[in-house]
Amino acid sequence: MIKPNMNYGRLKESYLFFRIAQKTKEYLKNNPEKKLLRLGIGDVSLPLCDAVIKALHKAVDDQSSKETFHGYMPECGAPFLRETISCYYKNRGVNIDSEEVFVSSGASDELGDILDLFDRSSSALVIEPSYPAYVDANIMAGREIIHLNSDQKNGFLPLPDKSLKADLIYICSPNNPTGAVYNKKQLKQWVDFANGNGAIILFDAAYEAFIEDDELPHSIFEIEGARTCAIEICSLSKTAGFTGTRLGYTVISKDLKRNGMSLNSMWVRNRTTKTNGVSYIIQRGAEAVFGDEGQTQIKQNIQFYKDNAKILTETLDEMNIWYTGGKNAPYIWMKCPDKYSSWEFFDLLLNNAQIVATPGEGFGKCGEGYIRFSTFGSREDTLKASEKLKELLHSIQ
Repeated sequence: MIKPNMNYGRLKESYLFFRIAQKTKEYLKNNPEKKLLRLGIGDVSLPLCDAVIKALHKAVDDQSSKETFHGYMPECGAPFLRETISCYYKNRGVNIDSEEVFVSSGASDELGDILDLFDRSSSALVIEPSYPAYVDANIMAGREIIHLNSDQKNGFLPLPDKSLKADLIYICSPNNPTGAVYNKKQLKQWVDFANGNGAIILFDAAYEAFIEDDELPHSIFEIEGARTCAIEICSLSKTAGFTGTRLGYTVISKDLKRNGMSLNSMWVRNRTTKTNGVSYIIQRGAEAVFGDEGQTQIKQNIQFYKDNAKILTETLDEMNIWYTGGKNAPYIWMKCPDKYSSWEFFDLLLNNAQIVATPGEGFGKCGEGYIRFSTFGSREDTLKASEKLKELLHSIQ
């Protein structure tokens, strides 16, 4: 009898969003007249911008004509899109060759698939609180996981020290869930650590488009030495509203080698074996994101979400509540009032203010005592939530 992957038995039940859904369902059942203000889910609420819609329509029309029809696409991405993304980096002063760019169906897929490149005996360091998939993907692979705790004292931006030993290092900046962002000096310490120990950084840059401070890096490849120790994974989900359209990209430098093997060449081999490429239609839509018109329009959408964040952070500032994020990231990581656990404060928000947020405990033990607000909701809900949050905080202080 075939033996299944027993590592799946080590996975904790994925109960966070299920539990949130059950609690909100029960609340609405008992309070049908109430409207919930949903600031928990990380999905976008604005539609795709006009430039993308036009490109998608044109690509669909291309498929109706023999002269412009496209079947299978190159497994690593269409040359037109790989070159466009390469130029996007070069416009920020980062020299990335088009053959170092790999188009994918989204960052979540790639974060799991990229582990094919590494031996299962390798260890993975995860900075907590963290995106749960980092941990789960490595548990499925039977890999040892090292948890590096972060907290309010270090602004949820821990740095390496000599006691750490890990082969893979997950860094998400701007971070989900905390919204904290590493500066160049801090990332340089991680790059030097990785190069000094032969480790590889898996850099999740899904939220780079939300960075507004000029001194903060959008890419790990802005840091000297990163080409020999880092892989960058990015997404258009939050950048351009592609959560339901699905497209991301991964950057693997040709300088990244281990044991005489080029990880860039290995990934080419992996993709040509395991994928048939991303849809021509979707890649044309993604190409439009990086054009002048597309960039103007997606920045307007991003600014809408950032204005939502400002509404919420101004309330927290007024109430003298500690938080990170909100300025260079679409998430706000708030410290719960004293004596409230994450789930207790979640219940208080739901029952007393009709606000749905995400308990920090769901992102790991270091998230206990915090709650995450998403800024991807409507303006109306954000304004109402801000008012109700202020009233609630007044009542318990």
